[in-house]
Amino acid sequence: MTYRPAEVGLSVKRLQHRHHRAMNQALAPLGLSLVQWDTLRHLHRNPDASLHDLAVLTFQTDQSFGSLATRMADRGLIERIPGPGRAVRHRLTAEGERLRAEGQVIADAILKESFHGLSPAELDQLGTLLNKALGPDAVQL
Repeated sequence: MTYRPAEVGLSVKRLQHRHHRAMNQALAPLGLSLVQWDTLRHLHRNPDASLHDLAVLTFQTDQSFGSLATRMADRGLIERIPGPGRAVRHRLTAEGERLRAEGQVIADAILKESFHGLSPAELDQLGTLLNKALGPDAVQL
């Protein structure tokens, strides 16, 4: 075995850290952090998502996501809509959708550059292996 699991895990973490730093820096001119853009991205994919669902998708606690959602609603990026019972649903505003789309262009460029050394077949293989390691119960992002 060439790579031990601990080495692979550290490489995954380093790559993730590099992506986070680059994304935060590149999104700053839009007035967004990575976690804010990620929220917009998930709401685009999951309209009317609950606070809890968005917290899970963005790797946050319900409490921390609630604070983030309040700030994003105050900025006019998302709407908070009453759902059944005590549930609150979330939707993108036109401004939130505009910033999500601009952020997507930025994210695509950063990730394309990050993986430029891999052939299309290697990128597919990496994706397959990571999904296999995550297992069938992994949250689909």
